[in-house]
Amino acid sequence: MAVHQEKQGDTRRGVWKSGKGKGRVRPKGRALEDQAWDEVRALLGDAPRRRDLLIEHLHLIQDEYGHLSAAHLRALAEEMRLSMAEVYEVATFYAHFDVVKEGEAPPPALTIRVCDSLSCELAGAQALKTALEDGLDPAEVRVLRAPCMGRCDTAPVLELGHNHIDHATPEKVKAAIAEDHIHTVIPRYENLEEYKKSGGYSALLNLRMNGDWEAVQQQVLDSGLRGLGGAGFPSGKKWGFVRDNAGPRYLAVNGDEGEPGTFKDRYYLERTPHLFLEGMLIAAWAVEAQTCFIYMRDEYPAVIEILRREIKALEDAGLVGEGFIDLRRGAGAYICGEESAMIESIEGKRGIPRHRPPFVAQVGIFDRPTLVHNVETLYWVARICREGPQVLSATQKNDRTGLRSYSVSGRVAQPGVYLLPAGSTITDVIAAAGGMAEGHSFKAYQPGGPSSGLLPASMNDIPLDFDTLQPYGTFIGSAAVVVLSDHDKARDAALNMLRFFEDESCGQCTPCRVGCEKAVKLMQADQWDQPLLEDLCTAMADASICGLGQAAPNPIRLTMKHFADEI
Repeated sequence: MAVHQEKQGDTRRGVWKSGKGKGRVRPKGRALEDQAWDEVRALLGDAPRRRDLLIEHLHLIQDEYGHLSAAHLRALAEEMRLSMAEVYEVATFYAHFDVVKEGEAPPPALTIRVCDSLSCELAGAQALKTALEDGLDPAEVRVLRAPCMGRCDTAPVLELGHNHIDHATPEKVKAAIAEDHIHTVIPRYENLEEYKKSGGYSALLNLRMNGDWEAVQQQVLDSGLRGLGGAGFPSGKKWGFVRDNAGPRYLAVNGDEGEPGTFKDRYYLERTPHLFLEGMLIAAWAVEAQTCFIYMRDEYPAVIEILRREIKALEDAGLVGEGFIDLRRGAGAYICGEESAMIESIEGKRGIPRHRPPFVAQVGIFDRPTLVHNVETLYWVARICREGPQVLSATQKNDRTGLRSYSVSGRVAQPGVYLLPAGSTITDVIAAAGGMAEGHSFKAYQPGGPSSGLLPASMNDIPLDFDTLQPYGTFIGSAAVVVLSDHDKARDAALNMLRFFEDESCGQCTPCRVGCEKAVKLMQADQWDQPLLEDLCTAMADASICGLGQAAPNPIRLTMKHFADEI
């Protein structure tokens, strides 16, 4: 006992002793700097320090200083009572966070992100990026390649700060820099007051007073509405699955529209945001959700600002309580379009897909039952409740029922979003977009984003809808249609798609992480090793955890099948 007491009272003993010896003077790891801590506390103000707000707080630092310094990350970890490892792994996972280690120089004050996805590549994105790199001072401006920005109808596109430049040229960029035009432009949209004048929110208020959620669910089922994020699951059925589980329950809106070629959600949100918001609140009412989380991709700064304004307007009007709608900002990760990865990100973590089961209807946000819907799906929920199920079910074409919003880009005369019957063929879609661009002949098309691969022009009579494309080894997905012409090579388009998947793989599972990288290397050969690529495709499709790795082989397989002369 005496010896024990002596050791307790001897302040020189143990790991923290001062002077010479094996002990350390201070704890391991980076020391907390008072100035950085003061700066982080000033930025956070009275905001909660909850774990799920980590990404939001990282955005505050990135926006203020243009990067995330080691000192600020250490201070944020201290302020949020998290380990440095947790903060660092999240910050380095997302493409829009610039982590600067000790001794490293921060990035230039201005960043240009040049979209290099398929539609922009067809429009000359690589030449644009090269011209910018050659014509701008790298000490003042850095030029980065970036994945799809959801503006494929105005390709090539780049983002200068937070200002998107459509049909971009070096001259436009230099003029914008000279004018310091680096902030987002908010388009003209229908605000709350205008929406209410046309009967907006009357359906929601009537349902809140004396509505029957099962009757509304039946209306949605009768309309034929299916999930328009790509999966195509009958929308109304989800409500019952979520309500079967005890509360509290949540609703999550998947606004991470990252599939290259897709821009329909942005199209609707920049014009009629309250149709979406009312549909969301109806769905939240139906499942008795405690909170609505809107997860919006960081590439849509105008949409984020519109939603901030209009959510505040809803709160001020008493249509929702303060904080009932929680707007969350993504940080540049395509994988967060997968619903469980999105939920991980909402919880302030890396966007890594979860194993299923359990499904998110049972174990979602904060391990509670969660209803997940796409933006456009909720747009149609509002219209169905206002106009009846016939708003979709009354339209029929080629034995298909309903309407589809096709995002059309590539070699067409008038790229854009076109609302057409769900049974439309690629011939109908091209006609709606004004036909082929001048001097181009139709060669191939991507029916639903890079995950769907490529089909030849000869397959022009297939209805582009759910369930119609599976027999041909592809699917409609989010209806992101990119049209190729005789000026393009299918093998180059397929390589562009696989490079995207290589960049955007979360890295969790080996078949996807290594498979995409290996595929890109094999596809750059003059002649493809088709047996090896097929083995690789089988391993990726069978063993990947989520849809990214499972669908990544589609561009390879369909190119080998339909464009064998090119490989």
